[in-house]
Order: sequence, then C-alpha cells, then structure tokens
Amino acid sequence: MTENNIQTYKDLEKSSNTKKLIYRWILFVILGIFALYYITPLYVMIVTSFKTMEEIRQGNLFSLPSSLDLSSWDVAWSGQGFSAGDVYLKTYFWNSVKLVVPGVIISTILGAINGYALTKWRFKGDSYIFLLFLFGTFIPYQAILLPMSRTLGFLGISNSIYGLILVHVVYGLCFTTLFCRNYYISISDEIVKAARIDGAGFFKIFFKIMLPISAPILVVTIIWQFTMIWNDFLFGATFTFGEEAPIQVALNNMVLTSSSVKRYNVDMAAAIIAGFPTLVVYVLAGKYFIRGLTAGSVKG
Repeated sequence: MTENNIQTYKDLEKSSNTKKLIYRWILFVILGIFALYYITPLYVMIVTSFKTMEEIRQGNLFSLPSSLDLSSWDVAWSGQGFSAGDVYLKTYFWNSVKLVVPGVIISTILGAINGYALTKWRFKGDSYIFLLFLFGTFIPYQAILLPMSRTLGFLGISNSIYGLILVHVVYGLCFTTLFCRNYYISISDEIVKAARIDGAGFFKIFFKIMLPISAPILVVTIIWQFTMIWNDFLFGATFTFGEEAPIQVALNNMVLTSSSVKRYNVDMAAAIIAGFPTLVVYVLAGKYFIRGLTAGSVKG
C-alpha cells in the first residue's frame, strides 16, 4: 500500500469518525429536548409546592421559591388549615399501602404458580386455559365493573380494602400469569423431570426449584402490579367511597372539593405525595424491570 493510499484511508477514517461524532451529538440533543419536555412539568410541580400563594400569584411558573415553605406539604398530608369536610392524604395513603402490599404479593404468587403449571405440568386443555388468560389481558377495566360490583356485594366486602384487593388480584392475575409463563417456558424441562423422578411434588418443586430462579420475572410482576394498583383510580372510585378510598381517589376529591380559595401549592404537594412511591420504585428497580422482561425472550 502506497503512502497516498494510506493517507487517503486515514482521511476517510477521520471523516467517518467526525460524522459519527456529529450524529451522536445530534442524537444527544434530541434526547435532551425530549427529557426536558418530560421533566419540566415535574420541575414546575416541585417548585410550586414549596412556594407561598403570594409567590404563585406573581405568575412565574419556573422561578425558584424565595424560601422553602413546607406548610403546603403539611396541609396536603395532615389537613392542617383545611376546613371541615376537606380531604387530606394521610389516611388514604395508608389505605393504598394496605391495598397494594397484599394485592401485589397474592397476584404475583398466584401468577407464578399458574405460569409454572402451564409450562412444566402439561395437562389436557392447558393451551386453551392459557388462551383464556391471554384474552383476559385485553379485557378493559370498564367491562368488569358491573359483574365485580355484584360479586363484592354478594361477598359482603364492597366499600372495603379487602374488596379492592380481590378486584386487583383477579384483574392482575392474567398479566402476572402471562409474564411468568413466558419466563418459565425458557427454562429447561429436564430440571422438573429430574425432581419428579426424585419424588418431589408440585409445590415442592415450585418452592424449592422454580421460585429461587424466578427473581427476574418476579421483579417485573411486582413492579407492574405495584404501579397498576397504586395508580388505579377507576376501581377505587367505583368500589369504595369515604375513608375507605385509596390515595388516587382522595387526590381527585382533594382537588375538586377543597375550600373556595384555590391553593395550587397544596395541590402540587399532594400530587407529588401520591406519585412518589411509584417514582421511587422505578428509580430503584427500573433496570431490573427491563432485564426481567427480556430474561425469558430466548429459550436456552
């Protein structure tokens, strides 16, 4: 290779690297614009929650508060300064905690057992049962409101946390079963066959073998169900009222039924309180959610 050819190759490589660098910066700028677009409302909510109403009336949404005023957070949480009949979040926050913890645990365990049974303990008609679970993921919320309302009334658990737990377990079971089934189908059947030869039964194999290796998909189902249950408004507004309602219903009632003087700082603080748990879950476990979704994508 002559010197001219070498120099030409170096020039072409340098030009290619320059183009790649330009394209990368263009991509970063585009992604930065999108990130700014989504972060701006959160920024406005946070700074507004720390402002007094006098500062808010000045009309500058993006200005930082002159001082950190925590009174709006205290009002949103405990209701200090609210008039009689106004809504605050403390009671309803704990309602959602009491709802989401058993709802997530029960639906995750049942979904894992269903997924395990549909993949490792094949039986006549199992494919049709799986199709029914798959079909259940496409049923909209509105379609089950009336039958579920009648069921809760028949069981005597309407307008209660227990009734909402049942609703979310039943509705979420199709999703958790689908996730776990797609994960377990990628696990070798030889593991289960060997355990069965050694005399292990259905539940012993599940709890001793399958469950310990299910961490990736269990993280997915936990995050999914936590988000769906905590952020749910329709089921909560339909099947509960008063002090039995979850936090999203209370947030809506708080904004609509608060005192005649509109307090935007309190509304913003309340919205952040209501959304904070799901934000924390995704920040801490978001990468595991993506890993879990792709963990069973390749059978090996």
